[in-house]
Amino acid sequence: MSEQTISVADAKKHLSEILGRVAYGKEEITITKRGKPMARLVPAEVETRHLAEAKGWLDEDDEFFETIEFIIRNRTTHVPRVLATGAENEVSA
Repeated sequence: MSEQTISVADAKKHLSEILGRVAYGKEEITITKRGKPMARLVPAEVETRHLAEAKGWLDEDDEFFETIEFIIRNRTTHVPRVLATGAENEVSA
C-alpha cells in the first residue's frame, strides 16, 4: 500500500478521484492543513476474524469456556453443514 499526502484544498477539489484511489488502488492518503496532518484516508476493508484469534481476550477460567464445553457435551444431534449452493451435506464424524 502506498501512502501520499494531499492538502485540504486539493482534497476538496478531487474528492471523488481520491476516494477511488483509496478504495480501489489501496492507497493511504494523509490530508494536511498548512502542512500538518489532519486526517488519513484508508481503504474500508471488511476484516474477517476467526474465533481462534480471540486468544488473550478471555481469562482461562472464564465462564464462556464452561458454557461451550457444556453445549458440546450435551449435543444430541448432528447439525448438517450447508454448502454455499444451499445444498445440505452431512459430514461424517
